[in-house]
Amino acid sequence: MLRIHVSGWDLSKVRMAAGPDALWETILSFHRLRDRRASAVFGKWRTETRPRLSGEVRLLSAVVPPRGYFPDFLTPSQESAEPLGLDAGMEAVRATTPERLRAEIAMVDDRGAPGTRRAGLAPLREGGAEPLGRLVGALRDYHRAAVEPYWPHIQSAVEADRAIRGRALLDGGTGELLASLPPVIRWRAPVLEADYPVDRDLHLDGRGLLLQPSFFCRGAPVVLRDPLLPPVLVYPVAHPAAPGFAEPGPWLGRLLGQTRSTVLRAIGDGCTTSELARRAGVSLASASQHACVLREAGLVHTLRHGSSVLHTLTPLGGSLLRGGAPLAVS
Repeated sequence: MLRIHVSGWDLSKVRMAAGPDALWETILSFHRLRDRRASAVFGKWRTETRPRLSGEVRLLSAVVPPRGYFPDFLTPSQESAEPLGLDAGMEAVRATTPERLRAEIAMVDDRGAPGTRRAGLAPLREGGAEPLGRLVGALRDYHRAAVEPYWPHIQSAVEADRAIRGRALLDGGTGELLASLPPVIRWRAPVLEADYPVDRDLHLDGRGLLLQPSFFCRGAPVVLRDPLLPPVLVYPVAHPAAPGFAEPGPWLGRLLGQTRSTVLRAIGDGCTTSELARRAGVSLASASQHACVLREAGLVHTLRHGSSVLHTLTPLGGSLLRGGAPLAVS
């Protein structure tokens, strides 16, 4: 079990990541690529991705074992809630000091690993710039093959999760936000507990906590191993393939019009107007107009908080998307 100890000062510094993190998604997707579980969510993605991989993926396999520890430097930490982005993240990886590179690579367990994997780790253990540059190249190639084609889908899933957390924050503050996290994470003030493969305590010590929703995180959340790095909790989002709204038939487009039915589906678990425009592929003004019509029809509820606007489905709107089917009961 993971226990994150949260003081009153830490509560005031809990923040949500502004979007998906390119390197977290890259590394965690590499884990998903090599396991056979969750085929309903990741099966099609695995089938499409594997033919696009280059031979350099072997180097990535050496550094990121199928389970257990992988080096913290592969997912650069930050104080800001704004993700670094792929290019800035790659530069941060490239800037890893030789001392840190040697120390973290030394913690990668290669016992029982094939000889090719142990050979891939050996140059990195020496902390040289050339093997690190090769690793950065392998990361970029893998990201281009496995993550980049699906980035809009990843963004939509993360934005839907952010909307849920945003509603919880507005309804009950930071405590409600922490209590709203997935069931594998439990807020028992002043400790945030999570299912975890090892027993561990993480003391925030007034630094706060960055909550990072992730498309490719599965099951247990992830934290950095080094307790001195800025604390981040990476946790899994709900997937569209998981139980939820069934895909409506063509009748919805005939009833509402194709664009408006797309907007209704895009609202899903909730989103802001700008997120809605991006999901539905329409302009900001058009998204606002369609949301207004849907709100007047009783299908959408709009919550205004300062300059922010959050759209969510009403029970009637959810029922329409499900074709009149009742809400699932867990």
